[in-house]
Amino acid sequence: MAEKRDYYEVLGVSRDASAEDIKKAYRKMALKYHPDRNPGDAAAEEKFKEAAEAYDVLSNPDKKARYDQFGHAGMSGAAGGAGGYEGFGGFSMEDIFSRFGDIFGGGFGGGFSGFGSSGRGGARVQKGSNIRIRVKLSLSEIVNGVTKTVKIKKAVKCPHCNGRGAESEADIRTCETCHGTGMVTRVVQSFMGRMQTSSPCPACGGQGKVITKPCPHCHGNGVVEDTEEVSFKIPAGVVEGMQLTVHGKGNAARGNGVNGDLLVLIEEEESGELQRDGNDLVYTLFVSLPDLVLGTTAEIPSADGKVRIKVEAGTQSGAILRVRGKGVPDINGYGRGDLLVFIQAWTPTKLDRSEKEVFEKLRESANFTPKPTKTDKNFFDRLKKMFS
Repeated sequence: MAEKRDYYEVLGVSRDASAEDIKKAYRKMALKYHPDRNPGDAAAEEKFKEAAEAYDVLSNPDKKARYDQFGHAGMSGAAGGAGGYEGFGGFSMEDIFSRFGDIFGGGFGGGFSGFGSSGRGGARVQKGSNIRIRVKLSLSEIVNGVTKTVKIKKAVKCPHCNGRGAESEADIRTCETCHGTGMVTRVVQSFMGRMQTSSPCPACGGQGKVITKPCPHCHGNGVVEDTEEVSFKIPAGVVEGMQLTVHGKGNAARGNGVNGDLLVLIEEEESGELQRDGNDLVYTLFVSLPDLVLGTTAEIPSADGKVRIKVEAGTQSGAILRVRGKGVPDINGYGRGDLLVFIQAWTPTKLDRSEKEVFEKLRESANFTPKPTKTDKNFFDRLKKMFS
């Protein structure tokens, strides 16, 4: 599969382009590669769809923010096929015109000549609406991936008529207005000359058929409301705000159409001791002054359970120890982050007389006089570099 092009490159705009500039750029591209101006040109059709995909993301502030931060990985839950998630995915020509048809003005309307909803002149196929849910994940679920099962109230295919909307097959007849095509064609005058456009048949709503005796259970809709249990996999390494798409698990469509999708918005639970920074995890370890001076070992939490680390003698407060491979897996499969242990000296606030005497003697020792090296002085720069 060819690598997706950058959406800004597709529309020919800069990353700081305004919403109006993005809209103008899309309209220019859509008109250039519009199927009515390029009949039978498969390459132009792909350019047309590519421009619509780019506009779908860049015209939506939330999607644009995710794309700017994560690139194409932010538009797809699995980035490489981990579990059936896609981003813009399979938008048909009908989808594009139903969502963005107003952008073309009067010249093209809601459809175009030579194509039906599937691009081959057939009766219009309806698509059910999407359902959006939020799923909150623990750190362990984010690190290891998880399968979630949820109960959703949704429109499902009517079990009595099997989604056809009629009491029986005999109660369905071909629409006399569109002769079963679901579309009516008209010729309009536009700024580019005479254009032939197609739109859904007003008599049958684009179905190509008329129901003479509706199903008494769904009243001719072909769908009823019910509760369905849906299971789906969430890949390891997802990020707060990322949206995954489970195809075909949204609301059922009328007339045995295509089911909508289930959109899963990811939220992260507070992880307590461990804080996430990209694919790294950060833990603050408080160490006593004697242990910093003499060295010690400590057991600390990680996403995979407890791990033991060694604090070398003479470790400075503020040092950062790195435990390789104990962070969060990269969603694109590029390895795993690290566990960063931030060393913090624990200073007692109250001392008894004997303890004070010990520290008074130590204060007089030249060994306890600070003698920072160049590396110690540039610690802030090292800290910024580590977390940038």
